[in-house]
Amino acid sequence: MSYYTRHIFFCNNQRKNAKGCCSQFGAKQMYRYAKDKCRDEGKLGKGKIGVSESRCLGRCEHGPVAVVYPDNIWYQYIDEEDIDEIINKHLIAGKPVNRLKID
Repeated sequence: MSYYTRHIFFCNNQRKNAKGCCSQFGAKQMYRYAKDKCRDEGKLGKGKIGVSESRCLGRCEHGPVAVVYPDNIWYQYIDEEDIDEIINKHLIAGKPVNRLKID
């Protein structure tokens, strides 16, 4: 059994050159929002959900992005409503949010 049922990683990369990166689109704030929300609802931790930040996930053209494992589903999101939907529908209920998925 895995440590987490599902684990979401938020790209929080910051580029020094002129190329766009997820951090320019509020990725750090959305990561904090997701982590705090899961913690406040008692959904964070062993046998539950993992919420982590990472450096570049290599999907800059879709930024901001997050990926959910073990499902290997990638998301582009905009705001807290998108994050709520990913948490409630995918991380908790196990149903991917098709409108936010990227290939």
